[in-house]
Amino acid sequence: MLYVFFFILGLAVGSFLNCVIYRLEKKKSFIGGRSHCPYCKKTLSWFELIPLMSFILQKGRCLKCKKKISWQYPLVELATGILFVLCVWYFFFAYGEISSLWGGQFLISTIFWLFVVSCLIVIFVYDLKHYIIPDQVIYPAILVAGIWSLVFGPTALLAALAAGAFFLAIVLVSKGKWMGGGDIKLALFMGLVLGWPKILVALFLAFLIGAFVSIILIILKKKTLKSEIPFGPFLVGGTIIAIFWGNALINWYLGLIFL
Repeated sequence: MLYVFFFILGLAVGSFLNCVIYRLEKKKSFIGGRSHCPYCKKTLSWFELIPLMSFILQKGRCLKCKKKISWQYPLVELATGILFVLCVWYFFFAYGEISSLWGGQFLISTIFWLFVVSCLIVIFVYDLKHYIIPDQVIYPAILVAGIWSLVFGPTALLAALAAGAFFLAIVLVSKGKWMGGGDIKLALFMGLVLGWPKILVALFLAFLIGAFVSIILIILKKKTLKSEIPFGPFLVGGTIIAIFWGNALINWYLGLIFL
């Protein structure tokens, strides 16, 4: 039941994240206002706002103008639901805090990590679509993560500074051709939430996955060597993997070295 509750909560939050992404694109406030079809501007009823189910029941089309609804909406809702469940699984059962289900520390930790994955989802989608990491999301994320690291993990500040300096060096050397300023901010956020040494896992995976996907796109002639590819989604992917499986990957790697 706990998993079901957080999955449904994740679907609802994912619906809100879609709203945030859309309104950031349109330069509108995502606080207040009714949701509407982006094509015919019809105000959506409650039936059309049920996370995931509305897309299925409407067969992926607006009920009025019959225009196709972007697959972004159900995919973001589903991804958020899955990540919310993963947060509960990892930060609750992995630490054996079953006896303190609604204890203060568990509740605060859960809220923080749900906030983290929500920010990462918005950054992933927005950077993938527009090749930019929105300041309206990354700055509050850095602020909250910075306060968290000061209270619960001071060593994360070192990881944040190291990651930020690494990307700053890349930006300066390439004169902004390889990386952008948004990647520096995202690296700071990653360091604050991951700490040391999991930040190394995230960065390694980001470059590994990025290189693999880039090669595939070049082979398929979707991109060329001179094409611009947003790196934010790869950093987000590496961060999510490092959050849940970073320690396991580190232990596996160390086991190989000292085998």
